[in-house]
Amino acid sequence: MRAASLLALGCYAAIASADVVDDAESAATEATSSVESVVESVTSSAVNKPTFTPTTFKAPFLEQFTDSLDGSRWKASHAKKENTEEEWQFVGTWDVEEPTVLRGVEGDKGLVLKDKAAHHAISAKFDKPITNKDDTLVVQYEVKLQGGLECGGAYMKLLQDNKKLQSDEFSNASPYIIMFGPDKCGSTNKVHFIFRHKNPKTGEYEEKHLKSPPSARITKQTTLYTLIVRPDQSFEIKIDGESSKNGTLLEDFSPAVNPPKEIDDPKDSKPEDWVDTPTMPDPDATKPDDWDEDAPYEIVDESAEKPADWLEDEPTMIPDPEAEKPEDWDDEEDGDWVPPMVPNPKCDEVSGCGPWEKPMMKNPEYKGKWSAPMIDNPDYKGPWAPRKIANPDYYEDKTPANFEPMGAIGFELWTMQNDILFDNIYIGHSEKDADAFQKETFAPKKASEKAVEDAEKPKQEDAPKSPDDLVFMDDPVLYIKEKFNLFVEIAKRDPVEAAKFVPEIAGGLAVGAVTLLIILVGAIGGGAKAAPSKEQVNAKTQQAKDQAQKTKDQVADAVTSGTDKAKEEVNKRSTRSGAQ
Repeated sequence: MRAASLLALGCYAAIASADVVDDAESAATEATSSVESVVESVTSSAVNKPTFTPTTFKAPFLEQFTDSLDGSRWKASHAKKENTEEEWQFVGTWDVEEPTVLRGVEGDKGLVLKDKAAHHAISAKFDKPITNKDDTLVVQYEVKLQGGLECGGAYMKLLQDNKKLQSDEFSNASPYIIMFGPDKCGSTNKVHFIFRHKNPKTGEYEEKHLKSPPSARITKQTTLYTLIVRPDQSFEIKIDGESSKNGTLLEDFSPAVNPPKEIDDPKDSKPEDWVDTPTMPDPDATKPDDWDEDAPYEIVDESAEKPADWLEDEPTMIPDPEAEKPEDWDDEEDGDWVPPMVPNPKCDEVSGCGPWEKPMMKNPEYKGKWSAPMIDNPDYKGPWAPRKIANPDYYEDKTPANFEPMGAIGFELWTMQNDILFDNIYIGHSEKDADAFQKETFAPKKASEKAVEDAEKPKQEDAPKSPDDLVFMDDPVLYIKEKFNLFVEIAKRDPVEAAKFVPEIAGGLAVGAVTLLIILVGAIGGGAKAAPSKEQVNAKTQQAKDQAQKTKDQVADAVTSGTDKAKEEVNKRSTRSGAQ
């Protein structure tokens, strides 16, 4: 009991001075601010992230961006954009770096498009041309939209292997074989699959666009896009490993790969006597004698009667009784002031106001203008169409999936968002290897990113809790803040109750406060001896201020100590969960 009294008395001495309370509150605020940053870092580190390890898979082209751009096979382009009204130059910059948003794998880097609203171009040549004649082609890569995507592309191009590829700088005019990947601007949102097909008769190339492409996935998490083209001319697009679109190159592209065998004869024309109207007015029909074409559509309803509550003497509009003439109104210059008119409120309570007139009604005798009924046309021959002739441009390519050799990969993009990251590019012939590669790289990354995103989400707002219901480990920052605020509020009214009700905070203040009390008592009381001199009082006062600062530091130490305990506990839990 004596200890409790001493504790309460010490708390009273500490709270009695407004300066001490202010200092203690300031210390708690500063300390809990540091607690917040520590707890956030603990939350982030609590997610067990995998560490990047280079793959051992082999493919005609495989890129994990383990090296910087300097000296790598990737070459940024600074060419001018061709075939445009204005001469845009590819000025956008690139870098190889780890993601800054939802980092899922430690040490995992990717190729990052760095600038907003700029034209970017970069390419990498293959060690040798890639051809998929009579073989499967698999194109797979990761896209991470760290800043989202409002308007821009994140697609790749597989460039045609030719002499220009070896000498010219990559640009929008560089001929490609396949274009594949996400593109979004406004309501347009799709995953492109376009291939350039060579007309075997003319040698000209034509772009073939996938009809009804799937939508791109717009998220800050990594998305995996996979294109598979098989020797049977079928294709499949996967997003995050799940099938999103299937079809064939021969049926699902526009314009079609193969032209029609027959076409309309351009020299054929419809005969002058060709009748293509199926019906006609009956020539034998006559207008009935009682058909009055002049009868009006509406007539006055003679049976109508004026409602009993109709106010004929009341106008529908009256001067606004609440209106007042403006103070600056000058009758000589502005004329006589007239209040504005408003609807008569009396008319709202009855059927109507003002002169009453019988309403109009539909004329039962109205028939309108007479016309002869329609009958089948005896001369009808059906719709006319020109005759068919053999298409002189016809050809049949049964294997459009046998793409021409590809010599490089390129990203030629314009986007309003920056920090688009590309990673784990696989271009090869094995669906099995591509799937195993994504399970090794993409799957753990995706799971880790989701865990980081969930950890960073703000907690759902629950019903306000009483400080008494708080648990330190649930939210150390909130626990310390609420407990300290509660202690100060109660102590201002009754320090004894504060010590009893919030012993957690009182204990942190006890040692310094009791010492402060002893100093103050010594300065004022002095026992039975003579009253202290002015110098002694000043010295004791300074000693009390020094002790107040010490008390403030003890509060901060108590908060930080609690944070360290919280961090230790979180790390213990993480270690246990990782070991399970």
